[in-house]
Amino acid sequence: MTAPSDSSADRGAARAREYLQLVEAGRTDDAEQLLTGLTDTRELVYVGAGFTALARRTGRTLPTAMRAQASSRQVLLGQLRDRNRGDADGLRTWLREAAAEVQTVQRLAEAARRRLGEQASAG
Repeated sequence: MTAPSDSSADRGAARAREYLQLVEAGRTDDAEQLLTGLTDTRELVYVGAGFTALARRTGRTLPTAMRAQASSRQVLLGQLRDRNRGDADGLRTWLREAAAEVQTVQRLAEAARRRLGEQASAG
């Protein structure tokens, strides 16, 4: 077994997961503190990359139409990121939106799984 990496990308992904866990636990103030504590734009971008990876990974499990919609939302999030390049507060806004997208895609994926399960048991 290998030791976990301490790369910037791995730290960003871990922070993205931590943020989502805090929000899901109703600890929105702690989640906001996590974002506020990130002052370097590179750190913020790596957290955003973590959100993007989570959203895209889950998005690939969606039915075709939902997957296309999720992909379109990812393009819009990329544009929001690009508009705020170099602005830490603007990047935090992007991160909040990216986290919300992860939650949306996860809910859609769960609904699709339930629907498919219901169809299989009805058949």
